[in-house]
Amino acid sequence: MLNVKLAAKGYASIGSESRLALLLLLVQAGSSGMTISEIGSELKMPPSTLAHHLKQLVTAGMVIQEKQGREVMNTAHFDNLEELGNFLLLECCKNEKLI
Repeated sequence: MLNVKLAAKGYASIGSESRLALLLLLVQAGSSGMTISEIGSELKMPPSTLAHHLKQLVTAGMVIQEKQGREVMNTAHFDNLEELGNFLLLECCKNEKLI
């Protein structure tokens, strides 16, 4: 269950246009995911910039990285994304202090 601190970290991780585009690309790729080279090619993003954005998303739990041979497969962490997406809606009418 998310708390305010974890939710804020998740929302902050997708708070840039580049990271949101990257995450949307991975959501569209589904459970098969994409390699770093595929993402870079699709988004036309330099490797160092892509690595920075992926690190932010992985740290926040929005993306899962798994080494497969020489490649790193990246997939959207659908369970965490669903929980983050529902966080505000599920908390809306509880009339509890969140902080």
